[in-house]
Amino acid sequence: MTATITLGQLAEFLGATLRGPADKQITGLATLQEAGPDQVSFLANPQYRKFLATTQAAAVLLKPTDAEGYAADALLVPDPYLAYARISHLFDPKPKAAVGVHPTAVVAADAFVDPAASVGAYAVIESGARIAAGVTIGAHCFIGARSVIGEGGWLAPRVTLYHDVRIGQRVVIQSGAVLGGEGFGFANEKGVWQKIAQIGGVTIGDDVEIGVNTAIDRGAMDDTRIGNGVKLDNQIQIAHNVQIGDHTAMAACVGISGSAKIGKHCMLAGGVGLVGHIEICDGVFVTGMTMVTRSITEPGSYSSGTAMQPAAEWRKSAARMRHLDDMARRLQHLEKIVEAVTSGGKASSDG
Repeated sequence: MTATITLGQLAEFLGATLRGPADKQITGLATLQEAGPDQVSFLANPQYRKFLATTQAAAVLLKPTDAEGYAADALLVPDPYLAYARISHLFDPKPKAAVGVHPTAVVAADAFVDPAASVGAYAVIESGARIAAGVTIGAHCFIGARSVIGEGGWLAPRVTLYHDVRIGQRVVIQSGAVLGGEGFGFANEKGVWQKIAQIGGVTIGDDVEIGVNTAIDRGAMDDTRIGNGVKLDNQIQIAHNVQIGDHTAMAACVGISGSAKIGKHCMLAGGVGLVGHIEICDGVFVTGMTMVTRSITEPGSYSSGTAMQPAAEWRKSAARMRHLDDMARRLQHLEKIVEAVTSGGKASSDG
C-alpha cells in the first residue's frame, strides 16, 4: 500500500520551511538520480550536488545554503539526512501484524502476553515469560522461560531468546538473531576442557536494534549488558559478560570477546575485533578490520593493519615486514657508528 502525504504535511511534520505548493501529493522517497515527480529526495553528501540540476523529484530536502540557486520545490531543514530518516517511517511498507495470538502459537499457561501484543504463527513462549503491549513476535520465534520483552518491541520471524533475557522498550531484533546462548566458557583440566555453566542472563536497554544473525551470549555469572540506543548490524558476535554503553553503534561482522567493556557513543566499523577483558572509553571510533588488543583510554579514531594496495606492491611490503627486526638492528648499529665518529671528531677539533 502506497502512502500519500502532501508537501505541506511533510513540512509541518519536520518543522521545515516549505518552498512550493503545500497541496502537492507525495507518494514516496528516492535518490536524486531516481526520484520521480511524486517523490521527495534529499541532498546530504556534497558529491551528489551535481544531480540537483537534473533531478525529477517533486521536492528536495535541502539545507538553506544548498537551496541557493535551486529553483524547484524544496523543504529547507538544518539536516537533510536526519529529516529523510524521520519521514522514511511515513512511507514504510512493512506489514502491520494483527493483534492477538496466532492459533498455532504455543504459549505456556503461566506466561503473560498483553492483549495488545501480536504473536505470530508457530511461535513458542515458555513458562514465566512476559510480553508487553504493542510487541510484535514474528512467526517461529522462540521466547525462553522468564524472558521479558518491553513495550513496542518488534521481533522478526525466527528470533531466538533463551531463558532469562530481559529486553527494554521499542527494541527491534532481526531474523536469525540469538540472545542468551551459552557463553564460550571452559576450564582446562590436564588437556581436557571442562564446561562452565553460564548462569547469568542478557539485559538489553531501550531503543536497541539488533541485526540479522547477530549473537549475544549470556553472562557466565553477571548479565551481558547492552545499553540504551545501541545499534548492532548483522552477524555480530557479543561474547559473555560484555558491556556496551548507551548509543554505541557497530557495523557488520564485529567480534567482541568476553568481558570487554565498551563505552558510550562509540562506533566500531565492519570487521573490528576486540580481545577480552579490555575497556574502551566513551567517544571512540575504530576503523574497519582493526584488531583492538589493549584498552583505549582516550577518545578519538583508532586503526590497525595496512591499507589496500595493488597485490604486487602488497607482496613486496609483506616481504619487507619480515625483515623489519633485522633492519632495526642494523640501523641501531649504524647509529652507534655515526655517534662514535661524530663524538670523536668533536673531541679532535676541540683539542
